[in-house]
Amino acid sequence: MAKINPDFAKEIFKYGNNDFNACYNCGNCTAVCSLSDKDNSFPRKMVRLSVLGLDDKITESLDPWLCYYCGECATLCPREANPGELMMSLRRWLTAKYDWTGLSGILYKSLFATLFAFIATAIAVIWFSAKLNFNTEAIMHFGHQFEMISIAAVFTLILLPNIARMWWFTIIKPGVKVKFKTYLQSAKELFIHMFTQKRTLGCDDSKARWFMHLILVFGYLALLFTTVVLDWFGTENMFIIALGYIESISIFIITAIFVTGRIKKNRELNKFSQPSDWFFVIWLFLMGFTAFIVRIFIDLDLIENNLWMYLFHLIVLVQWALIIVPFGKWTHFLYRSFAMYFEKVIQANK
Repeated sequence: MAKINPDFAKEIFKYGNNDFNACYNCGNCTAVCSLSDKDNSFPRKMVRLSVLGLDDKITESLDPWLCYYCGECATLCPREANPGELMMSLRRWLTAKYDWTGLSGILYKSLFATLFAFIATAIAVIWFSAKLNFNTEAIMHFGHQFEMISIAAVFTLILLPNIARMWWFTIIKPGVKVKFKTYLQSAKELFIHMFTQKRTLGCDDSKARWFMHLILVFGYLALLFTTVVLDWFGTENMFIIALGYIESISIFIITAIFVTGRIKKNRELNKFSQPSDWFFVIWLFLMGFTAFIVRIFIDLDLIENNLWMYLFHLIVLVQWALIIVPFGKWTHFLYRSFAMYFEKVIQANK
């Protein structure tokens, strides 16, 4: 028997700005949503489950991850219940549910905790640099080692267990019986959505947004590969240097566009930005921009006398790797991709 959580509305409000209790079940959101079909009243189903406080049912659902927030449901809602923002709030809430450390929920709900984490990591980087006597070569070597170690550690110790928890909540716990070969046969769905986010194209006005996201995903992953594997800051190979410039420029241009959109609130999805949304795009912008400037300083032989620039980049990098990637909005990229994969697995099993 499903259990009702009478405090669910109060809890979910901590993760976003919406009043889903205003919904009177008119069905406008379902009528306009491209994800709605005869088997799924989307997004009204999630609205009703939220109103009733059936949080276990929401935990078992993949629906919040299938929404790309085109905003049409919010535009046509006569009660301003804002189903699109509810889906965004549910994604944040689910991120906290999947996270075995509990830190995602704390950082999502407390701006003070997030700022404290940012300040603490910045102090730690400066302290460690002081222990190295602000030696440029030693600090840059540490930065390169940190990138490699943090990627492996965060994925192995945090993200992988969280994905396993997501799998448990959405497939194992509901009792969906899936053969091993089904997981293998559906695996391409994971990579297709992870790298292309093709489901975005189902929204009527999202082609430009899809294209910018595509550039951003490939630019980010390529810059990660270039800095970590190809050692962009340490190489003298002109092809690798030029490649890194192109990748970093693409990142800070696209993120600058996204930041501008959130400032102008020019789309439905930008009207209720939470701190996590701002931190994600601003820090991604800073990642690309500071990497670009650091490489220029290296090429002009200025980095030795301008170590502060690399320290700024390193602080941003550490905050990104230890706060935003494992516990912030970056995880939406990962969970959404696995949601598409799990959805394919479930459909193939029917």
